[in-house]
Amino acid sequence: MAQPDFERMWRDLAPIGRSTSSGGYFRQPWLSAELELRAWFREAATARGLEVEEDPFGNLVAWWPPQGVSRLAGARTSTSGAVLTGSHLDSVLDGGAFDGPLGVVSSFAAIDLMRERGVAPTRPLGVAAFVEEEGSRFDRACLGSRLAVGAASWADARELTDRDGVRLGDVVEGGTSTLLDGVDAYVELHVEQGRGLVDQDAAVGIGSGIWPHGRFRYDVAGRADHAGTTRMEDRADPMLTYAMTALAANKQARLAGQRATFGRIEVRPNGTNAVPSHVTAWLDARAESDQALADLVAAIERQAVDRADRDGTTVTVTAESVSGQVAFDVPLRHEVAATLGSERRRVPVLPTQAGHDAGILQEAGIRSSMLFVRNPTGISHSPEETAGTADCLAGVEALADALTGLVG
Repeated sequence: MAQPDFERMWRDLAPIGRSTSSGGYFRQPWLSAELELRAWFREAATARGLEVEEDPFGNLVAWWPPQGVSRLAGARTSTSGAVLTGSHLDSVLDGGAFDGPLGVVSSFAAIDLMRERGVAPTRPLGVAAFVEEEGSRFDRACLGSRLAVGAASWADARELTDRDGVRLGDVVEGGTSTLLDGVDAYVELHVEQGRGLVDQDAAVGIGSGIWPHGRFRYDVAGRADHAGTTRMEDRADPMLTYAMTALAANKQARLAGQRATFGRIEVRPNGTNAVPSHVTAWLDARAESDQALADLVAAIERQAVDRADRDGTTVTVTAESVSGQVAFDVPLRHEVAATLGSERRRVPVLPTQAGHDAGILQEAGIRSSMLFVRNPTGISHSPEETAGTADCLAGVEALADALTGLVG
């Protein structure tokens, strides 16, 4: 039953939020495509007799409780030790189909497979869909899970605005979440966003941890001027400072074996025949340790300031979000690995350079683990992101085995 249900669910989701021009996905939170996915989530849960719970931030969990117990009937004190799986439904701008939804669809398919095998949970099992994981609308990665565990303040988050000036506090009610009360462990399945499993010729892998990473806003101020009449030596051009900073980021990351990317830029006044007055750019930096990340960011900022001194501009760097290194719970990882059976499948253990809700839950004290499904291209956050059906089904089986070991 898992195979046809997985494929049917995947076909149902495939057209939602897909661009007819690029083939990529635009599933930004609380907009039409993502709202349609949330409706689909509720329908999939209802079809399986699961109880759907939503917190004030829009995070969803579909609960499969032990027989005779309801999570929604005030029985939380008797349902401690719950196990959670799932992922997210939102995407980056023009993103791929698998990042996020694969984990949600696989979780429902895993429950189908567990039921087919006659598994009856002794602990509540929930399928989660965390909101705004990508930070593609309100520019805070893993915002839903951060709010759910109290790692982010609603007083601060509600003032966040999207690119159209819409305030988060005007989109969702906010408040205090009890959605994860009693949750003891979280197992998130996700498409791999690199080539680790390709290189190791394995369909499924287990995550060991997450590299530290952060988003840093660079505000470069200069002086607007005429593109034709102003001599080159008389300019205070912030675009030059930004350009050299982007090159410096690339060089520093390559030298250190880390990651640094300027992927978003805003220019004022953004005219073809004018020297800009202001450039705002966002740096995504990632490294293998907290110290390596701090060193990388400091080196890039130092070169930006040096260049600004020569250009007659100024640079202000603001850390918008920084996540430290995360090591997933080792006993849980071993427990999950034991259920997968080395005789049936070889399961490598590998770190990830991408941020995930599992990292937020682990840091909040909820034991967490991750399963990765092979991505044959290694490309992610792109319409070219992919995974083969056979590998996806192997992921469903691995997730069902892991969850059975935890709740069966």
